[in-house]
Amino acid sequence: MIARLREVAARYEPPDFAEATSADATLFLCAIDHRTGYRGAHRVGEAGPFEGSDLLWQLGWAAERARPGALSASSLRAVSAADVEELFRAGEETIAGADVRARLWRNLASGLERRYGGEAETVLASAAGRLKGEGGLIPRLAAFEAFSDPLEKKSFLFAKIAARRGWFRPVDPESWEVCADNVLMRLALRAGLVAPSGDPGAVRAATREAFRRVAQEAGIEPPVLDDLLWQLGREDPDLLGTAGGAELREPPRPEGTVWY
Repeated sequence: MIARLREVAARYEPPDFAEATSADATLFLCAIDHRTGYRGAHRVGEAGPFEGSDLLWQLGWAAERARPGALSASSLRAVSAADVEELFRAGEETIAGADVRARLWRNLASGLERRYGGEAETVLASAAGRLKGEGGLIPRLAAFEAFSDPLEKKSFLFAKIAARRGWFRPVDPESWEVCADNVLMRLALRAGLVAPSGDPGAVRAATREAFRRVAQEAGIEPPVLDDLLWQLGREDPDLLGTAGGAELREPPRPEGTVWY
């Protein structure tokens, strides 16, 4: 599997996230980047079609381009579910769980204003290049409900984009982790890297640990491995091979979870 992964990685170009022009917008979009509920694929302007998480990001970026500052603490401190539904409307459907996403945005906006002057850039600067440890970016983000996941999926997503955009330069790169979401869980289960379990939390933790070892053995940085697995694994669940022809899927998501 490692040789196969190295071969794929040799011709893989990770995204540069050039469309993420604002740290504020990026932070707020990361905060609500969990299962979207879109049933179809849709165009955004002249681009696409997009589906799922890609559609969420494209609609969010389009809103920010149309009205700079639309995705900021000052704009979202009193955001409603109806506002969220309208922002993420695509054709005749819109994003699922708009009330939960609006609550997460209000919580993030109020916390940013109270602790960091309402600026995501201040959060990044306050971390002084540290991902983990006292005062690091990941524990700072964990103070907000949207980023309170014990496995820090959304926090590492924001850190990855910020690093790729040059807003954040980690001084402790050994602290990088993959974002163990449903795509990576499915890959790990099918490849036999983790054992199936009815507890999605246990599978997610095992998935993150398994891919930490894979990244080390393959010599691939965890953020790059994360992008590769997520982008290619969505369409090819057998990207890493299968263990005994297993038809394994990720365990069911607990009701109400907002983490993956």
